Amino acid sequence: MGAVRDVGPVLRKTAELGPYFAWEPWDGDTTTWRPFADLLEVDVVVERVGVARRTLIAMTGLGEDEVGEREVASITFLGWASRLVSPLIGAVATGAALPLPEIGGLRWRAVPGGPLPLAYARMGLLEVSGLTGEEVAEAVGGLPALAPMVAVFAHRFHLPEHLLWGNVASALGGAAGMIADAAPEHAERAAEVVAGLLKRAPLAGTADLERPDPRRDRWFLVRRNCCLYYRIPGGGTCGDCVLTPAEVRRQQWQKVLSR
Repeated sequence: MGAVRDVGPVLRKTAELGPYFAWEPWDGDTTTWRPFADLLEVDVVVERVGVARRTLIAMTGLGEDEVGEREVASITFLGWASRLVSPLIGAVATGAALPLPEIGGLRWRAVPGGPLPLAYARMGLLEVSGLTGEEVAEAVGGLPALAPMVAVFAHRFHLPEHLLWGNVASALGGAAGMIADAAPEHAERAAEVVAGLLKRAPLAGTADLERPDPRRDRWFLVRRNCCLYYRIPGGGTCGDCVLTPAEVRRQQWQKVLSR
């Protein structure tokens, strides 16, 4: 497993999978791009959750008393987790290389909604073409950029840590699914890496990957807890939610498999 110096080509290819997979090079601008470490500060997190809550209220027409802060915080965290893990899985699956982001080398930019823009100032990269999914998961480690964020959200919004790590598992499953849809030739590798991560702390016990059709390289995540989105009127349950009835889940899978 050797170091690769230039992360740019790998991340440009990864970005082709969709907006959640895109990290852009930081251009040095400090007026709009802020240090990622800001997102680990309680006051910044509260402010961003407030923006997301107001945006959701405006989009849905729901009353303020119908959109709870805890629920929006959980959904916000899920979105941020997706922005952190999707490029990692995408790069491993499509580029056989693992980006190694450090908190000090990442930047973010405020937007009212949609995927959180992220940029990198510096980043290591490891060649992982010869590694198994479990070995890649070991190289990823305990998702160090997410651990302090979990602690902030858990403490400030009284969210169980296992729920937040379940959100991370959901983000990983979503990334693997998007890779399977956009680049099916890389679906097996993406699922292999996600499965390896789900066997390791802190994600062990949060979710499972299922392959309903052994003839198809398409896996689906089934989590063991819920992100709380169903508590927002009209939200319903997500496809990977523990609350989604098994029959409904199978029907959703079949729709995907029949495309």
